[in-house]
Amino acid sequence: MPIASARHICRWVTDIHDIEWRTSPGLTDYAAALAEMEARANAVSAGSAGELVWLLEHPPVYTAGTSADSAELIDPRFPVVAAGRGGRYTYHGPGQRIGYLVLNLAKRGRDVRCYVHALEGWVIAALGEMGISAFRAPGRVGIWTHDASGQEAKIGAIGVRVRRWITMHGFSVNLSPDLSHFGGIVPCGLAEYPVTSAQALGASHAMETFDAALALTSGAFLDSLTCERENEA
Repeated sequence: MPIASARHICRWVTDIHDIEWRTSPGLTDYAAALAEMEARANAVSAGSAGELVWLLEHPPVYTAGTSADSAELIDPRFPVVAAGRGGRYTYHGPGQRIGYLVLNLAKRGRDVRCYVHALEGWVIAALGEMGISAFRAPGRVGIWTHDASGQEAKIGAIGVRVRRWITMHGFSVNLSPDLSHFGGIVPCGLAEYPVTSAQALGASHAMETFDAALALTSGAFLDSLTCERENEA
C-alpha cells in the first residue's frame, strides 16, 4: 500500500534547524510508514535530510514493542507487526493521531530520558489546549487522564527508538478511535487501567484541532530538549 501523500507541509525554524511538519491524509499502512520513517532516520543520520515530525493515522493494527509478551495478545483480530520500538503491545487505528518524530538528539542534548519526558509534556500541553486535563503517572510511561467515572485511564501512548542519536516512532493519542479494538491486547501491559479518548470524555476530538494544539505548543517541546544542556553551560 503506498504511503499517503502529504496534504500539508510547513517548516518550523528553530535556532539551528529546520524541521519538516508533515500531515498525511487518509490511512497510511503501518509497515509502509515504518519503512519510510527508517529511511528518513538513515538520511538524517547521514546529513542528507532534515528532521521530521509526521502526523498520520493507520488502519487497525496491533504493534509489538521490544518488550511485548505474547500472553498479552489476547485476540489478534487485526494484523500484528513488530515495531522495533520500546514498550509492549499497543493498538493503532482510525481516530487516533499518530506522531512520528525523526529528530537528531546529538544536537538536542543526547538525553533519551529527557526526550521521552518532553514528548509526554508536549502531548499533555496540547490536550490541555483542548480542555483535557492530562498528566504523567509515576512508573507508567504515557499520557493519563481521568475517565467519566473518575478512574485513571490512558489517553495516549509513547514509544520510541533511538539509533545513533536519531529518534523514531513517537506518540499516539486517542481522539475518536473505536476503543473496543483495544480489547484484543493488554495495552502496554497495564491490564488494571482502561483506555479512553477525547470523544469519550466529551471533549473536542477533531484531528485538525489537535494538530493545531500540537503546533501551538511545539516551541516549548523543542526548548525542553535542550534546557538541561543550556543550564549546565
